[in-house]
Amino acid sequence: MSLADKVLAVNDDLPIRTEAPVHSGKVRSVYWLTAADSTRLVAARGYDVAADAPLAIMVISDRISAFDCIWHGEGGMRGVPGKGAALNAISNHWFRLFREQGLADSHILEIPHPLVWIVQKARPVMIEAIARQYITGSMWRSYEKGEREFCGIEIPDGLQRDQKLPELLITPSSKGILRGIPGVPAVDDVNITRSDIDSNYAAFNFRGIDDVNRYETLLREGFDVISAELARLDQVFVDTKFEFGYVTDKAGKDKLIYMDEVGTPDSSRIWDGPALREGRVVENSKESFRQLLLSHFPDPDILLNKDRMPERQALASDNALPTEVLMAVSATYVSLAEKITGAALELSDHPRAEIIDVLRHEFGLVD
Repeated sequence: MSLADKVLAVNDDLPIRTEAPVHSGKVRSVYWLTAADSTRLVAARGYDVAADAPLAIMVISDRISAFDCIWHGEGGMRGVPGKGAALNAISNHWFRLFREQGLADSHILEIPHPLVWIVQKARPVMIEAIARQYITGSMWRSYEKGEREFCGIEIPDGLQRDQKLPELLITPSSKGILRGIPGVPAVDDVNITRSDIDSNYAAFNFRGIDDVNRYETLLREGFDVISAELARLDQVFVDTKFEFGYVTDKAGKDKLIYMDEVGTPDSSRIWDGPALREGRVVENSKESFRQLLLSHFPDPDILLNKDRMPERQALASDNALPTEVLMAVSATYVSLAEKITGAALELSDHPRAEIIDVLRHEFGLVD
């Protein structure tokens, strides 16, 4: 069996019974179940959701994206072995800790396979909630050019690259294109301030002004939980992105929850503690892959300049990366997942066949 056979690259063509088109993102695909199947599963599995709640099967892939492109490797490798299972295992671990420590629930109802979540439909808050504990990456590049205000927050002069910030900085951006909000351009992923959110909370899909405080509290508490656990492993939680949404429970109560993924190498920067104490930054996240791409190609501006997106897409589609590059990413993701969860990561030889089998025989979702 080749390495390519172990990679689940295409995850939007599984024979799962659904009445709606499959929504496929950069990494995950979402299959909205029929109303009959959703109602049946809610009753049979005892989920704490409304009896008529829409449910979905969310299947993660092993694809790897960076700079808004999907990358592939030699020998037909369309992704990174073990990456999807690692991301799910890490998110599952943090979501469990959040519940145990009384923070909030997530959208996940059940985990039938290491690459699969059964989720309830959430009404997303239209904010990419970003928290930063160190000045690095795009923030450092802006700071180096003289910028001192980030999302309405003033930060002091005299900071050095990769330095710890005086306090945890929350720098949100818009999720999707939002229209009619004063001072907020109608483009995706634009920086916003706390004042923007407070003044237009309904436009960002918050149910009330109190929930703006609630979201920020959950962001800070979630960051602190992950940061403390990573510190025990001598890893440094640098920055991360959270997403939030609303669901309705069995009693008809709306609640704000964590959604998407949390604390993973895809959504966060994580540094090696021993190296940092020696003055070196060693990335245990996708940032190492981004840096590798920047050094791999002779003109890194293609990857950094959004005006050169057609060239960037051609670069990704026309260049198969060396196998050792993707295997290095695999080692980073798998080893981090095993450190965090304290368990060996089970990697499937035939992920597609396994998923179909469990969804057919245990959940009755495949004809």
